[in-house]
Amino acid sequence: MARAAHIVIIEDEPVTRTTLADYLITHGYVVTAFDSAETAEPMLASDRADLLLIDITLDGKDGLQITREQRARSDVGIILTTSLSDDVDRIVGLELGADDYVCKPFNRRELLARIKNLLRRTEVQRRFSRQNVRFHGYAFAYATRQLIAPNGETIRLTRAEYEVLAELLRHPGEVLSRERLMTVITHRQQHPDTRTVDVIIRRLRTKLEEDPAVARFITTAHGEGYVFTATLD
Repeated sequence: MARAAHIVIIEDEPVTRTTLADYLITHGYVVTAFDSAETAEPMLASDRADLLLIDITLDGKDGLQITREQRARSDVGIILTTSLSDDVDRIVGLELGADDYVCKPFNRRELLARIKNLLRRTEVQRRFSRQNVRFHGYAFAYATRQLIAPNGETIRLTRAEYEVLAELLRHPGEVLSRERLMTVITHRQQHPDTRTVDVIIRRLRTKLEEDPAVARFITTAHGEGYVFTATLD
């Protein structure tokens, strides 16, 4: 039997904290809830959580600081809960490495769907985290998120570029729609424009291809999406 995912809630509003914990427990998750970052520190230090659900506006150490600290040491899934007026904080949270956010008052079914989606993505990332992929002299390391060129130089990738390339490499020869590729980008907007994927693909081609106008590795399936067509070593 698969292990139930462990979700840590850090929320200082008692009713919200209790309601959320009870709801997630009824859906089969192991839940530990805290009212502050300080009380959660021992659990966070043990690195036993699969996902963190954090209120941005905590007293003391806030959700943004927790996100910054956790992202420096872990790839644990992080969802921030915010009020509708916290636009700047939401953007900063995503820039610091949060994977998603939900606005209060939130729909519990929507939150559950976001949690399930994020847990699936982080499980896939863990599964591939120790693998390296080689193609045409390039080396791509999932664990370190590095792409090494045939001449040995490291090609710098943004987080979104890494996520899109990793998804394509996991499914070589398979056409992936823009919508599907959009789901792996953690810093996407709440109502994303799939043209964002086109921009990321163009940037990847510029970094990978001798002539970006003549795609050898990532080709376009017109009207469908993109496919990684290079042969993996």
